[in-house]
Amino acid sequence: MQALYELIIHYGLALVFANVLLTQLGLPLPAIPTLIVTGALAAAGQLFAPAVFAVALTAAVLADCFWFAAGRRYGYHVLRLLCRISLSPDSCVRQTENTFERWGTGTIVIAKFIPGLATIAPPLAGALRVRPTAFLLFDGLGSALWVGAGIGAGLVLHAQIDEAAEYLATLGTVALDLLGALLFAFIGIKWWQRRRFYETLRMARISVDELQRLLQQGAEPVILDVRSAGARKLDPRRIPGALAVDPAALDDALAQLSPAREVVLYCTCPNEASAARVARALMDRGIQRVRPLAGGLDAWFNAGLAGEEGRSETSDLALAPPGNDLA
Repeated sequence: MQALYELIIHYGLALVFANVLLTQLGLPLPAIPTLIVTGALAAAGQLFAPAVFAVALTAAVLADCFWFAAGRRYGYHVLRLLCRISLSPDSCVRQTENTFERWGTGTIVIAKFIPGLATIAPPLAGALRVRPTAFLLFDGLGSALWVGAGIGAGLVLHAQIDEAAEYLATLGTVALDLLGALLFAFIGIKWWQRRRFYETLRMARISVDELQRLLQQGAEPVILDVRSAGARKLDPRRIPGALAVDPAALDDALAQLSPAREVVLYCTCPNEASAARVARALMDRGIQRVRPLAGGLDAWFNAGLAGEEGRSETSDLALAPPGNDLA
């Protein structure tokens, strides 16, 4: 804390701008401690609170506009990139999609207060074609609340923060070593959770060529599109004959599947994470002939194969009566 105090006093608003900008661009650099300390310094008369607020707000909105533009231009390619480098693979995008489906553009306002949403929400808003004016309005409001909360906490708790800074100063390098160890432990735990996540989803995949051969041979596998409604709305294309299924309603889908039929699932997330997770759930429920499609929907179209338009917001299996030809 003392080191942070000294850095902010020395570099001032430039450090605040850089810290918030890099944090919102996705680097694992916490910005809230900086905002709290600047609030405490403002309470002591060493910084001008409105200037800190303006600088931090500008940095946050600039970073969000960058990701919004990237999402608008490159769509889910940007989201897949973020998921690949995220310590919480696949679930980061899925959670944000679900929140968008529930709250709409209001998600942008609360995104910065929910771990995992802050970096994903702007590019997802761009990919979902949210109007730029609406994005700026909601993102500006959300960023103002987030920045204001950090600075406000420093203004209110400045006395306690000063005491903590003085105590940490007496510890010298021990405090820095402790903070470094805690950060290292946090990253290590997240890395272990990521590794464990992929270990649980390790199973045989089916390639596009294999699936095409099955279809040409008349094997008629059941093909399930397990993308979210938001992803299907963004890209309504699907593999011919594929049926949309809501991963949250597997018990409804299960009534339409037969253990005798081979089931192929696909999504558009890194390492087929969503498809593998649904496949594992189906296997636990007794459907054993289940395989995710390697490379997902992108692999199918990258191979030059034809697709068809499908529903974007409904589950085909939920609409089908029990006992139809899938059984």
